[in-house]
Amino acid sequence: MITPMRVFVLIFNARTENEGIHSIRVGDRNKILMFESEDDALRFALMLEAQDFPTPTVEMLDAEEVKGFCESAGYEWEIVPANSDLILPPEINVEETDWQAEAEEEDDFRSHQVPPAAPEISDSELENIRRKLEGLL
Repeated sequence: MITPMRVFVLIFNARTENEGIHSIRVGDRNKILMFESEDDALRFALMLEAQDFPTPTVEMLDAEEVKGFCESAGYEWEIVPANSDLILPPEINVEETDWQAEAEEEDDFRSHQVPPAAPEISDSELENIRRKLEGLL
């Protein structure tokens, strides 16, 4: 029997409707870092916070679930081995995160009644993925 590989990722607004996973921009693609070590993920989160980034929560997830999410969202992924060289966040962060843009779109919708763009994944699919990921904890 294969034991699932547990990794640690950074989540913003954990367990809220506006939840988002941390990614770094590489060219025109987003990449999610999956840390083998919780300590390494915590250090990276602290470095983000030191750059005035919102404070992320470190969450343990199954690596295959994260890879599946990345494939469905068109994201890249990278496993950061435990005790590897310290990874530093990029010096320049995006001005507006995807989850901030979504919150502003919701505000625009309420104020202007403009229909939001269709999501790439249906809400029910996202809810199923969320339940599976929460079940892993």
